[in-house]
Amino acid sequence: MKEKQADQLRQSVRDSYAQIANQEVSGCCDTAPNCCSANTGSDQLGYSAEEMTSVPEGADMGLGCGNPSAIASIKTGETVLDLGSGGGFDCFLAAQQVGKTGQVIGVDMTPDMISKARSNAERTDLNNIEFRLGEIEHLPVADQSVDVIISNCVINLSPNKQQVFKDAFRVLKAGGRLAISDIVTSIELPEDIKQDLQLFSGCMAGASVIDELQNMLHQAGFESIKIQPKDDSRTFIKKWAPEHKIEDLITSATIEGIKPLHYRNVATKAAP
Repeated sequence: MKEKQADQLRQSVRDSYAQIANQEVSGCCDTAPNCCSANTGSDQLGYSAEEMTSVPEGADMGLGCGNPSAIASIKTGETVLDLGSGGGFDCFLAAQQVGKTGQVIGVDMTPDMISKARSNAERTDLNNIEFRLGEIEHLPVADQSVDVIISNCVINLSPNKQQVFKDAFRVLKAGGRLAISDIVTSIELPEDIKQDLQLFSGCMAGASVIDELQNMLHQAGFESIKIQPKDDSRTFIKKWAPEHKIEDLITSATIEGIKPLHYRNVATKAAP
């Protein structure tokens, strides 16, 4: 994809999510009627009632397609990075899991979302969380500084997914884990779907074929790759674009990978 086209896609996504952050619409399904996971109840995505009530009001924007924390095995003291953190919902849950000795970083390319997340954070007593403006293809995060990367229905929005996984691999420590929820497809999407900006911003047109996704993760350096489609997600996906019968084309999935431990040895040998 040419850089000009990639920038147009990013700007379309940024504009859509800025409207949501500013509550000009109640969700991206209002920005584009054929759109997105907005207004999908988080209880449908695998979050408990306790989790949903433990975050500040306004953090749960219903923009996900799963619960990445459920597969992340987050531990006390770890550093967690959320790609496309939005209003901060998954970050606030992770911050509770890592405790005072851990750290959570949320990265989002939409300034309005960063402002919303920071405002939400001010209403908590959490001191182990921060939100940074940046693109997930070029993360504002140091090399080998993160234990776990989570993300919730965001990587499909990137016009350069290979670069996302390459940079995710860069910031992970050796043995670090990628644990995300995202939209996938088992077949190549029709061209009219892929070229629809509204469906792209709505987390549909950018879905990767599972085999291609697995190859991208492998090329980035990840091992122990697992991609598990969730067929029951079609229940809420069918509401996103009923006229396209989008639930016949895409599904939510959990996506996991590990950065090999031997990279610790490489880093040690390179040190003076």
